[in-house]
Amino acid sequence: MYGVVTRNAEEVDWGEFDVGFYEVKDVTGRAAAPLSNAVNMVSCFGDNAAAESDPDLVPVDADGQLATRDRRYFDWSYICPTNEEYRAGLLEIVEDCAEENDPVRLDDVGFPREGFCHCERCERRFAESDRDEWFAWRADEITAFVAAAADRIPGEVHLTLYPDPYEGHLYRRAGLDLPALADHVDEFVVPLYDTHYGTTYWLETIAKGFQSRLDPLDATFSVELYAVDVDLDDLVGAADVAEQYGENVYFGYDASNAAAAIRRKGADSRSGATHRPE
Repeated sequence: MYGVVTRNAEEVDWGEFDVGFYEVKDVTGRAAAPLSNAVNMVSCFGDNAAAESDPDLVPVDADGQLATRDRRYFDWSYICPTNEEYRAGLLEIVEDCAEENDPVRLDDVGFPREGFCHCERCERRFAESDRDEWFAWRADEITAFVAAAADRIPGEVHLTLYPDPYEGHLYRRAGLDLPALADHVDEFVVPLYDTHYGTTYWLETIAKGFQSRLDPLDATFSVELYAVDVDLDDLVGAADVAEQYGENVYFGYDASNAAAAIRRKGADSRSGATHRPE
């Protein structure tokens, strides 16, 4: 199955796509009304606008450094996942999405990196918890949020994963406990983005790594490719690799290029007949 990830409502209905993921809330904080014909997609704890308007929402490390996009390694600003008011707002957005269409995709779920968060609220919640180990407490917080969101989603729950399949990395980095999350998630989506895809051995390696991690959990995972300004032949080649490991292949943010790649793959898969004169 092929799909598109888009901010343009009209593209989710294009005939080449079996499914359309529509960004209702993205990392900039931009909001749009959910659609009845798309899997509505919510950037949960990535939110530049909220972070800029209220720095108290932003996670901090042990040195008090904020997880904002003006710091090294952060492409966008984060919101602390333990902020109850913000979490409640996210769950309201999820409910609005589910009212329009049963499946919903959760994006940017988790803590920003290993050293976060050490705000007063997180320190207090950890101290009051029954966990002795900080990473286990973080994972409990994230799993509880995903479970609460899944309770509000009548259809399939899709969850985006940071593209790092190494054992323990997602757990320590973001608080993502894959076995625990698999009880609440129907499909994990792994974005393997490149602006070129001139070589694909790395794509195969990462996709195979996720297959090895998720197959024992009976968890479905799919691969998302970046389609913006990517050479068509290279994009088709990347899709050929991705579909060997992922259940589905999705294309991000350039519906025209994605549709062309799908058409090319369809044409390549059809064997032609040669007609000669009698």
